[in-house]
Amino acid sequence: MLAPLRILIADDHEIVRAGLAQFISDQKDMHVTAEAATGDEVINLVRHEEFDIVLLDIAMPDKNGIDSLRIIRQVRPSLPVLILSGYPEKHYAVNLLRAGAGGYITKNAPPEELIRAIRTVAHGRRYLSETATDLVYAELTHPGDKKLHETLSEREFQIFRKLAAGQSATEIGDELNLSVKTVSTYRSRVLTKMNLKTNADLTYYAIKNSLLD
Repeated sequence: MLAPLRILIADDHEIVRAGLAQFISDQKDMHVTAEAATGDEVINLVRHEEFDIVLLDIAMPDKNGIDSLRIIRQVRPSLPVLILSGYPEKHYAVNLLRAGAGGYITKNAPPEELIRAIRTVAHGRRYLSETATDLVYAELTHPGDKKLHETLSEREFQIFRKLAAGQSATEIGDELNLSVKTVSTYRSRVLTKMNLKTNADLTYYAIKNSLLD
């Protein structure tokens, strides 16, 4: 018999982690071996322990899910990551799949779908909900219909969210180990691609499209 999947649950709400762990414990082929409440905890656990899959929330302290995913891809390139988020697919799915997530599922998905997604992603395949599939198909068949934030690269999207949240170039540079000049260059690219002029415009766009934590 194959060993149960070793699962890391990363969510800043204890009640969510407890609920997920309880449900997963009913599955004979799965076992929650660790939990994390912050992005830093996620990275530390991934560096020092072995997992078969990470269930990763987007909105977490220290490092959000987007930042954490980027680091996980660097530390453990082959470790499957399933994004489990309260945000609808239309806001984040395409960008996070592009950034290396194995799948994206919302927290209001039926439990049976979550289990199916975990098994799919843990075995090296992509999991897309019906909504996410439609989004990816639309991107492939109608690239001109992308939302502005979907035109950004992984790093540009990461910096866009930080600028929209009010972080300065210095703060972003310190957090991502980039020079202020490099951050400023990314900022210019983001503004140009999105046809916006100021950080306030970025914030307004992010709020309007539910892209802030």
